[in-house]
Amino acid sequence: MAQLTAGSSRKLALYATELASDKKGSDLCLLEVGRVSIVADYFLLITGNTAVQVRTICDYLIESMKKQGHSPLRIEGYREAWWVVIDFGLIVVHIFQPEARVFYDLERLWSEAPQVILETPDQ
Repeated sequence: MAQLTAGSSRKLALYATELASDKKGSDLCLLEVGRVSIVADYFLLITGNTAVQVRTICDYLIESMKKQGHSPLRIEGYREAWWVVIDFGLIVVHIFQPEARVFYDLERLWSEAPQVILETPDQ
């Protein structure tokens, strides 16, 4: 697996954002949590409207990231597909159904982390 650096983790996080957009993920939010925590460099937050869409985004992200040499370290919540977490090490992807996104409100919990301005169609 390719080793991530601070610069490459940003590029990979932006790539993951593009992948999520390809599968019509909405409300994309990229937080630079590495500025306020050692847990990761970036959190990517994505909303999928249904369990099927959440799994589709998840599958596409994993497959595409593996092609770039980045396999997930851990995946949680896939079966229920209410909130799926894909841990790529320095990048952690959160894919929510709308109710879960509102309930967990990670944007508020990580409000001290700078938000990366994204150039995506839904922004």
